Amino acid sequence: MILDVQKIPAMERKEYDAFIANQYMSRIAFKGDYPYVAPFLYVFNGKFIYFLSTRYGKKMELSKRDPHIAVEIENYSSDMSDYRFVTLQGRINEVDNASEKLEVRQMFIELIRKNNLSPNILAALGHSPQDPLESLLKEETSTVWKLVDVHKIVALKSS
Repeated sequence: MILDVQKIPAMERKEYDAFIANQYMSRIAFKGDYPYVAPFLYVFNGKFIYFLSTRYGKKMELSKRDPHIAVEIENYSSDMSDYRFVTLQGRINEVDNASEKLEVRQMFIELIRKNNLSPNILAALGHSPQDPLESLLKEETSTVWKLVDVHKIVALKSS
């Protein structure tokens, strides 16, 4: 007996762009001896996804060795009646341009304020939770990353 397998519906570009714009938490899978997955806050300017992270840790070593990554963004209801996720495969590059870095850091400040995130999130960005948010602009204790050369996107949702 052949079963009729139901496929999860795909999102169109406009839909997954809006989904990405409305979320702010992701997971990035780095290549290593074994895959290494880490959570990252992100911002999306409509064209690029940017990440902010500390300047230390396994992610730094792995990204230097091989910048090819997979990014996963998800949202779901507690009973799983509604879910959406997007995975993107591409490369992660450190942003060097001073004005682009400043603009991205400002976007992170706005994201933290808009979503009323705990000051504890600053520790994940290389700062003390007691630091003012504006320290993200003044002190470069974190790295600004950009997802580039995206070659595969899978965007699925509940029916």
